Amino acid sequence: MALRRALHFVFKVGDRTKTATFYRDVLGMKILRHEEFEEGCKATCNGPYDGKWSKTMVGFGPEDDHFVAELTYNYGVGEYQLGNDFLGLTLQSSQAVNNAKRLGWPLTEVGDALYLTKAPGGYPFYLVDKPQPSSDPVQKVCLGVSDLQKSTHYWSSLLGMKVMDTNEEKKTVLMGFTDTQCKLELQDIGGAVDHGTAFGRIAFSCPREQLPDLEALMKKETQRILTPLVSLDTPGKATVEVVILADPDGHEICFVGDEAFRQLSAVDPKGNELLDKAMAEDKSDEWFAKHNKQKAAA
Repeated sequence: MALRRALHFVFKVGDRTKTATFYRDVLGMKILRHEEFEEGCKATCNGPYDGKWSKTMVGFGPEDDHFVAELTYNYGVGEYQLGNDFLGLTLQSSQAVNNAKRLGWPLTEVGDALYLTKAPGGYPFYLVDKPQPSSDPVQKVCLGVSDLQKSTHYWSSLLGMKVMDTNEEKKTVLMGFTDTQCKLELQDIGGAVDHGTAFGRIAFSCPREQLPDLEALMKKETQRILTPLVSLDTPGKATVEVVILADPDGHEICFVGDEAFRQLSAVDPKGNELLDKAMAEDKSDEWFAKHNKQKAAA
């Protein structure tokens, strides 16, 4: 399964401007590409919404060799309810810690050279206060699970991840496809997983030819398939094929054909400019204020 790659985590954002400040100015990530869509995604990339939305990819480098964030913004939705499903993204960057202190972004020291901060919307990020490596600074994504043994079996036996570390005291299992990629940490939360309305999605790539086999395996094992194999179009860019799965706790998992995705995910030099332009042209906050209304809270 070394051919499978961890790609990104999808966050729903209600305040695009504050979110851009966090990722660009606090974390020090770059805008890799920005796309606007007039209607909802066939694979519900933007959640269960069918209106206008945007997708912004941000990271420390290209998605070919970095784990990045996909920020989905639904015009008209101002906030989402957090659950206990997403437990944090950990990255190593003393520069991000310094940026947060300089900008007055709230930080809580939670361990030796380890700080907790939150992205707009309340998503937790853990910052390791050590020099940013030349490789990808993003170390792991942590998801809450209700039955660690059952989830470990799903991710390892069915999806092909290898177990790299187990901590019985913390009730965690660390997994990955290769040692050099961003890892997935599963943590037993001792109860049901609540996804709220802010629920995200973790994405991986695999060779295109593996997608039908992966879907067939999930059918055979009577596991949930949220979106059977489908083609997704992005205007002016490569068409990709995806299968969307759900693990035993309902965490959404996207597998995309690697070959076309490498074309789609190429860094757009105009990404930063396109995001700034979209934010400047987004008059939805003004419209709601003028009509004494508030954006919907999902």
